[in-house]
Parts: sequence; C-alpha cells; structure tokens
Amino acid sequence: MAPKKAKKRQQQGEGGSSNVFSMFEQSQIQEYKEAFTIIDQNRDSIISKDDLRDVLATMGQLNVKNEELEAMVKEASGPINFTVFLTMFGEKLKGADPEDAIVSAFKVLDPEATGFIKKEFIEELLTTQCDRFTAEEMTNLWAAFPPDVAGNIDYKQICYVITHGEGG
Repeated sequence: MAPKKAKKRQQQGEGGSSNVFSMFEQSQIQEYKEAFTIIDQNRDSIISKDDLRDVLATMGQLNVKNEELEAMVKEASGPINFTVFLTMFGEKLKGADPEDAIVSAFKVLDPEATGFIKKEFIEELLTTQCDRFTAEEMTNLWAAFPPDVAGNIDYKQICYVITHGEGG
C-alpha cells in the first residue's frame, strides 16, 4: 500500500501546481529549465544544498554557510524538482509589482536618482543592445514620450504608461 500512497501524494502535489506552466510562455519555461539544469549539478533532477553550494562556487561564492543553503532549500515545501522550481519562481513573480520592477531597472541608469535619463543615452542603448529598436520605433517612442527642453526623458512616466496604459 505504501507505493500507492506515495504515488497519490506525488500526484496531488504536482496536480496542485501544474497550472504553474500556464503562468509562463513556452520560451520562458525553456529558459527556467536551462537554469534548473545548470543548478542541478549532480543531474538527479532535484536541487539540493550540495547543488547550490557547487553552482555558487562556480560563480565565485566559495564560503557560503550551511545555514544559508538550508534556508534556500527550505523555501520549497519539499524536494525541489523542476515543477517546484517553476512554482517558486511563479510565486515570487506573482507578488512583484511590475511598475516597481521596471522603475528599478531604469534607476540603474540613473545613479543620481533624478527620475530622468538623457534621450541620447536611451536611444543608444535601445538601438545597439539586445532586441534593437528600429528608427521607426525610436520615432514612435519620442512621439509618445517627448524629451524635455534639456533632452531628458521622464522614465517614471514611461513605466506608468507601460503598466497602466495611457488612460490610467
């Protein structure tokens, strides 16, 4: 009887969180799977304290306390398989305010915390990094969010419109 109970418990545990896959796009799930595989150093499909210690060591963090590793693993309700890993990310992201997250990203580019970034700087970043903006996209951006007379962009306004819409 024990195997049936274990199987039933496993099904209940996974069934309750199976909708976590609907929270993410397929490409995101693939990225999380790649991250999970990197962290799962011993390739047993469960992230353990030893896996965390090993992956942190590869990133140069060599003296991580056992208590810290235990605290990380205890954030999960049980063994951290991929479904649990994805659920943990889903729970963390669900509580995050997207506007705060976007403003925080812009703040990295605003070390004096003025609330503004130079138009030229934003334009250079958006046209030369990652998913590059086209000239037309830049024209549309400046039409929607014109810089002030000094050439500054109010990034908090951009963040508000991104998260609430123009009528918000």
